[in-house]
Amino acid sequence: MKIETKVEKFTEPLHLESGRILEEFELIYETYGELNEDKSNVIVICHALAGSHHVAGRYADEAKPGWWDKFIGDGKTIDTTKYFVICSNNLGSTFGSTNPLSIDPSTKKEYRLKFPVLAISDVVKAQMRLYDRLGIKNAFAVIGGSMGGMQTLCYAIEHPTFAKHYLAMATTAYTRPWAIAINKLAIESIRHDPIFKNGFYKKDDLEASGLPGLAIGRMAGLIAYLSPGLFNRKFGRDYASTDGLYELFGRFEVEKYLEYNAYSFPKIFDPLSYLYICKTMNIFDAGRNKDKLADSFDKVQGKLHLISFSDDMLFFPEEMEEIRDIMIELGKEKQVTYKMIDSKCGHDSFLVEVEKFKDYVSEILKD
Repeated sequence: MKIETKVEKFTEPLHLESGRILEEFELIYETYGELNEDKSNVIVICHALAGSHHVAGRYADEAKPGWWDKFIGDGKTIDTTKYFVICSNNLGSTFGSTNPLSIDPSTKKEYRLKFPVLAISDVVKAQMRLYDRLGIKNAFAVIGGSMGGMQTLCYAIEHPTFAKHYLAMATTAYTRPWAIAINKLAIESIRHDPIFKNGFYKKDDLEASGLPGLAIGRMAGLIAYLSPGLFNRKFGRDYASTDGLYELFGRFEVEKYLEYNAYSFPKIFDPLSYLYICKTMNIFDAGRNKDKLADSFDKVQGKLHLISFSDDMLFFPEEMEEIRDIMIELGKEKQVTYKMIDSKCGHDSFLVEVEKFKDYVSEILKD
C-alpha cells in the first residue's frame, strides 16, 4: 500500500462560524493508494477526538499501525488497490495541523488561549480547501466515527453534492448533556491542574512528566468510550497481584488499566488541543441556526448511511435512530440506511469490532 504524508499551507483567511478569522493555517494529511485519472475513486476518512491523519499502515519505527488499519488497506474493506483514501488531521488537533500551540502570524507568538473556538463546520471547511487545492471536486464516500461522524454529517448537509455516500458511525446529530458532562470532567481537571498554568505550561515539562488533570479527564473518557459489560468481562473483580487488598491505594485491575492508559496520554496529546476539541464537540449541532433539525437534513442529496453500536454509552443508538426517522419523515427513505451493530466494546466498537460491520460497508461501497 502506497502511503504518503504531506503538509499543505493556506494563506487565504478561513472565516469561522464564530465570526473570527484564521489568517493562515496548515493541514497535515495522509493518503493511501493511487488517485485515478478522473479522480473519481476518492474516499475521505474523518478522525475522532484523539485520532490523527495516520489512519492505516505502519511507519518504520512504529509499534502499532494506524487507528483504522483493520478497515483500510490493500484488499481490506476500504481497498486501497481500488480507492484513493485521504485523511486530514483536524484543525485544532495536536498532531500537526494548526492548533493552539501554533504561531499566530499577527503576534508571532503561540496562540495558546487566544486560539479561536472551532465548529465542526470550520474543520470541514478547511478540509474542503485542501481537496480543492488537490483538484478533488468530488469523493465517492466520506466515512467517520464519533467526532469523525459529526464531520460526515456536516459534509452531507453543508456539502451535499461532494460525495455519493456518507457513512456516519457511533455519532449524533447534536451533542447531548451526557456527553457534554463527560467532557466537563476533562475540562475542569485540566483547567485546575497547577501544571497547566492557565495555558502557559512548557511543552517539554508535559512530555517529561505529563499533566495529571488531562490524565484524569482521559479516565472519564475511557469509561464512556467502553461499556460496563466490557469492564466486567475484561477485569471482573481481579485485584492487582502486587497490591495488598487492605492497602488504601491498592488497586483493582480495572484501576491499573485506567492509570496505564490515562497517564501516558498527556505525553502525546496537548491539553490545550484537548480543551478546544472538547468545545468543538460540545457545540456541535447539525441543526444550528435552524428552527428544526429537519431543515438541515432536508439538504442531504447523497446517500446517508448510519451505523450505531448497541452498547455505545457515549452516543446512544437512539441518537442515530432519530436521524434515520427524520430522513424518513422528509420522504428521503431511499437516501438513508441504518444498522445497529450488536457490539461488546462500547463506543470504541467502531474502531475495534470492524469485523462486525465490514461486510455491510463493502455492500454499500459496491453501489
